[in-house]
Amino acid sequence: MNASLKKFYIIAWVFGLIFYFLDYVIRSAPAVMIPELVNNFNTTELKLISMVGTYYYTYSTCSLIAGIALDKFGGKRSLFVGTLILGIGCLLFLISSQVAGVSGRLLQGAGCAFAFPGCVYLASKGFSSKSLATAIGFTQCIGMLGGTAGQFVVGPWVEQGVNIDTFWLWSGIATIITAFGLFFVIPKEKKAEESTKTGAKPMGYLEPYKIVFKNPQSWLCGIISGLLFAPTTIFAMTWAVAFFEKDKQFVFHDAAITSAMVAFGWVFGCPLLGFITDKIGRRKPVLVAGAVVMILSLLQLIYLPELYPAKISMFILGLGSGAAMIPYSVIKEANPDFVKGSATGAINFITFGVTTLLSPVFSRCFGKSLGDSAGDLHFQHSILFWISGIVLAIIVSLMLKETGSKAQTA
Repeated sequence: MNASLKKFYIIAWVFGLIFYFLDYVIRSAPAVMIPELVNNFNTTELKLISMVGTYYYTYSTCSLIAGIALDKFGGKRSLFVGTLILGIGCLLFLISSQVAGVSGRLLQGAGCAFAFPGCVYLASKGFSSKSLATAIGFTQCIGMLGGTAGQFVVGPWVEQGVNIDTFWLWSGIATIITAFGLFFVIPKEKKAEESTKTGAKPMGYLEPYKIVFKNPQSWLCGIISGLLFAPTTIFAMTWAVAFFEKDKQFVFHDAAITSAMVAFGWVFGCPLLGFITDKIGRRKPVLVAGAVVMILSLLQLIYLPELYPAKISMFILGLGSGAAMIPYSVIKEANPDFVKGSATGAINFITFGVTTLLSPVFSRCFGKSLGDSAGDLHFQHSILFWISGIVLAIIVSLMLKETGSKAQTA
């Protein structure tokens, strides 16, 4: 690939970063506008949070579709369609109907499923192998900044009386503009001709996934990542504001800021832990260490809350949860080179499949009783639920094969 074409892919990757940033803003913003959304859709708080959780139904399943689409049709059409779907999903939130709300959230999940795989795809085209890992790490940072903005910035807006319709309208418009930007910037690709030029028989749509899913290591990676992501995606990005308000008696502003600190911790944790694991040439020790940091931060939050503020606890939780990205490297190293793109789609599917399964369980066990029982005790039990999941992730990681550079050269 010539240098000028690589530059176009780098420019396209920048547009992809905007898509990924918007992905996380839209994913996390509902947590700081639950009362307003309850009124908008004329529903109950529990049903509203269940509605918000439907995001992960389509996010997990469409991750597989995103992988296939990128491999078969290239980035131009795939990312345009994904971003456009996300924009339409945002605009549906302007309609005061539960059907529109559920439909909008499902479309948001489906569209967002294209963001991270798409950015990785564009980065792999624009950057050399020496700088690709840095580009992917920076991509994850931008996503986490979006998650922070979705609560840190949107929360105060809502508190100051900004109408949530304004947020969803401009989110939809910005996303649709980004979709057309991606369509015009991404170079045209002829995916169907690539395999015939090399004389190789083109693989079927599902062949890459057959290879990935037949590998037990792929499932272990997805389960570990899902269990480590769940405390942040389900608790911090969906429930935390309500839990801090009702169980811990925080005012809305403090609850929103405290919750947002998890995503802010991701901004530093993802690249930091990725750098450490590359530096030492080992994946598993850093993965386990990150999980232990998560456990310690949550234990401090419920048993030693006076040690330091909850904001710091949640920041440390986010920092440690950067370990959830390490299985994304492991699954690529544990599978053949020619299915690495599909491996990203597969781990997204498994990771957020775990989230999809855990979300209704947590809602049933702790969401229904929120505000009805003793605050501190209820909060402690809800946090112990997530700690048990992290402990399970550590146990499963013991079955994971080491794929770091030192293990490969041993």
